[in-house]
Amino acid sequence: MAAAETLLLLVSMHRIVRHLRRSRTTTVMHPTQFLALMLIADEQPIRIGEIATRVPCSQPTATTTVAALEEAGLVRREPDPVDGRATAVVLTEAGAATVQASGQQAADELSHLLNRLDDTDRALVLKAGQALSRITKDL
Repeated sequence: MAAAETLLLLVSMHRIVRHLRRSRTTTVMHPTQFLALMLIADEQPIRIGEIATRVPCSQPTATTTVAALEEAGLVRREPDPVDGRATAVVLTEAGAATVQASGQQAADELSHLLNRLDDTDRALVLKAGQALSRITKDL
């Protein structure tokens, strides 16, 4: 794999993500909060330690992030169903609505960007999205 092609992919992905962050009109939150909220939506119930590992961030950052999301009414802590001594984090109704709205808005904005491409290139990018999803699944 050519280093120049890899670097071009990296820079392009960063620019797209930055564009999507700036274009967000729904609940504006710190990127770590956004990533944690999306992770909680996918994996709930989930422990804070697992959030720290998967976002990734430090344990204190994950705790602060969850506290901010909890204060905003987007998540709540409840007893872990596997170990009642521990707590797990789950979405509230407001959190689920925020995830849905943020996801829809990001998908709409990305679709707008993809419409700049011809049909062949757009299909190639969408196919690459499946491969990128596979390599980031366990990150």
